[in-house]
Amino acid sequence: MLIGKRGPKPRIISTQWSPDLAYAVGPIATDGYLSSPSHGHLIDLTSKDPEQLTNFSKCIGLKLKHGKKSSGFSQKQYWRVQFKSVLFHNFLTSIGLSQAKSTTLGDVSVPQEYFFDFLRGVFDGDGYSHSYWDLRWRSSFMYYVCFSSSSRLFLDWLRMSINTHLGVNGHMTFTKKGGHCYQLKYAKREGLQILRRMYMREKSGQEVTCLSRKHLKVRKMLAIVGERL
Repeated sequence: MLIGKRGPKPRIISTQWSPDLAYAVGPIATDGYLSSPSHGHLIDLTSKDPEQLTNFSKCIGLKLKHGKKSSGFSQKQYWRVQFKSVLFHNFLTSIGLSQAKSTTLGDVSVPQEYFFDFLRGVFDGDGYSHSYWDLRWRSSFMYYVCFSSSSRLFLDWLRMSINTHLGVNGHMTFTKKGGHCYQLKYAKREGLQILRRMYMREKSGQEVTCLSRKHLKVRKMLAIVGERL
């Protein structure tokens, strides 16, 4: 009796909630792609920053090779990781992610204790910070923490969740530049509260997974006003 070659070992990814898993869900929610089950339970994450893909792979416990893909619009090259996992795909859909999620994503079922790990993943995906000197006022330095999405439902949920934890409101804007996009913004003290909670584990000596360039930019921004994480 002939025995055929064994297929590849199935990818085992823990779906037990942890800070790393919550962080990994963040960029999948913002920048990831899930195929339909009929197309093999494919999971794809594309980024211009390879560190983001390295962080994601580490957090889900897989050694994934980085490939490259071209943007159909600009022909720019982006990094990507792509793999198949029935278990992880089913887990992601069970917490609120879907194949066509870019404009329909809403609530994501993340345990409250891991919300800010998830939020840090969202920030490293489609979030950003920016700052400037306001010339209308002497020595007035403005800084913001922002989250972007094509889904107003998702940002409404994010805003409500942040308010529940910190009691801050932020404000919503909309732009058509580069495609229809909503932006949830928090200025100065509200933004500082969010940043400190997102990077909170550093104070207890625990290293947090994050995108180093965004982390460094935040630290430099806060140093200007004499604040630290």
